[in-house]
Amino acid sequence: MRDDESGFNAGSVMLSFLLGSVVGAGVALLLAPKSGEETRRQIRDLAEEAKDKAGGYIGQAKAKMDSVFDEGKGFIEEKKSIIAAAVEAGREAYEREKERQTKEQNA
Repeated sequence: MRDDESGFNAGSVMLSFLLGSVVGAGVALLLAPKSGEETRRQIRDLAEEAKDKAGGYIGQAKAKMDSVFDEGKGFIEEKKSIIAAAVEAGREAYEREKERQTKEQNA
């Protein structure tokens, strides 16, 4: 079974890892013997870093989705033109056969 079918893909694993890291670091900061002001500053810095990383992951995810969308659009257009060509070839074959039968009936 592919990763995207089971619900686990690289993006969800990375996001889970990032969130786990943030929570773990936050707990470690809260339990560390430091002053309140220093702890708050470290938590604020950690939150800003997590926000920046999350923004980067969101940008990557959007870019990947755009890429996949464009590939899918190209795939559909390609298959659409193949089907249109097949329908046209079938129509032409039908017309030729129809003309041939008409000629045979008239002869």
